Amino acid sequence: MKNVVKVNDASFREVSAKGLVLVDFFATWCGPCKMFAPVLEQLAEELDGKVLVVKLDIEEAVETAAEFEVQSVPSLFLLKEGKKVKSFTGVQSKKTLLDAVMNA
Repeated sequence: MKNVVKVNDASFREVSAKGLVLVDFFATWCGPCKMFAPVLEQLAEELDGKVLVVKLDIEEAVETAAEFEVQSVPSLFLLKEGKKVKSFTGVQSKKTLLDAVMNA
């Protein structure tokens, strides 16, 4: 997971403020989240320099999860300069995410 950055409430603002950021809201107990992790890692590697992929555990980052109104995991948000441009709920295909990043 060298290209995927784990963040918490304290570090989220700084990490997500600049450029294009794909945020994965997940939980350690979430089966689909675990299955989806390799896809995110591949995406982070392929798009290194174009998008920063970050993971945010909803049980550790309660404030940020509440701010984004995350009601199920995995939930993904594509941010540009800190502003939401697209969101996804549930496991997504790598192609869907690639398209979203390329069109942001």
